[in-house]
Amino acid sequence: MSKQILIVGLGLIGGSLALALQKNKDLTIIGYDIDSHVIRKAKKLRVIHEMAFHVKDSAKIADVIIFATPVNTTLQFMNEVQDWPLKDSVVLMDTGSTKKLIMEKATTLRKQGITFIGGHPMAGSHKSGVDAAKAHLFENAYFMLTPLIDESEEKIQFLESLLSITKGKVVRVTAEEHDHMTAVVSHFPHIVAASLVHQLSGENEQFPFTKQLAAGGFRDITRIASSNPIMWRDITVQNRNELINQLDKWQDEMNHVKSLLNEAAPLDIEHYFSRAKHVRDELPTTSQGALYTVYDLYVDVPDYPGVISEVTGLLAKHAISITNIRIVETREDVFGILVISFQTSDDQKLAQKYLNQETTFETYIS
Repeated sequence: MSKQILIVGLGLIGGSLALALQKNKDLTIIGYDIDSHVIRKAKKLRVIHEMAFHVKDSAKIADVIIFATPVNTTLQFMNEVQDWPLKDSVVLMDTGSTKKLIMEKATTLRKQGITFIGGHPMAGSHKSGVDAAKAHLFENAYFMLTPLIDESEEKIQFLESLLSITKGKVVRVTAEEHDHMTAVVSHFPHIVAASLVHQLSGENEQFPFTKQLAAGGFRDITRIASSNPIMWRDITVQNRNELINQLDKWQDEMNHVKSLLNEAAPLDIEHYFSRAKHVRDELPTTSQGALYTVYDLYVDVPDYPGVISEVTGLLAKHAISITNIRIVETREDVFGILVISFQTSDDQKLAQKYLNQETTFETYIS
């Protein structure tokens, strides 16, 4: 008998989950969004099987309800769901970037016999909305689950089995572990990137050419500062205690760097950079991490008419899609004049393979 999956929120994550779950032919995917036009678009694009215009009515037939909405919106739904007519066996899940507040609310639902298991697929895209939804978005990405400590093992395994079709790496952690780890590798880096951009902005007032020099490596390392400010406002507020802790550690680290500079000891400074290089080079590259991954290929091409079309033509010949292409003018800390971005690691590696085989251009993957 077909299981009914209700997905609330049909943006990039909700839409991609809907498409991924459709690979299981025993599931019927019902989609709801606060914007009725998005619901209709999702149906037209075949992202969902059925449309839900009244979430409460659709919830009563659902075996699984997934809230693919911002955390604050999910919390509102968690208040409302207590008055919904639900199946006794229904399992609720969210996809939010912070988990502590969600799981505190989940304990309230537990008291009413409602199972809620926190979730966070650590995948994303440079695009948003249901138009950008892709069935393979979660492949090789970590899909974090944060069940309550005394949650039913049967229901956790049911959800893990359901999500296995996404080809994501499903792992279990506590809400506290989740929020701490994502603060370290995702939330805090966003604050650092934003602060670097603010510092650049201040310097640019006195030295206007600074912005032009920032078109190279600086632009790459601060890429995440271009993320949705409303989403990051909410994440920062929701995970502020962990972020304050990271800021304290960061200030200690910067004080250490300052002391290195004051002492001006060449070997100590070299060791500092050497240690950072070693740790960074040891980071895994075989799966997606907490930050949205951009698969860039640097191509060192000479400057002559038609060279860019030569590169893009070769990629088109091999049916390799690109998401972005740009020429870098400041190349002191990057690998080539042409930077090509791909949606997947496979496309990136294939592009490098064919460019190496069929051209004399040097290519690099950072």
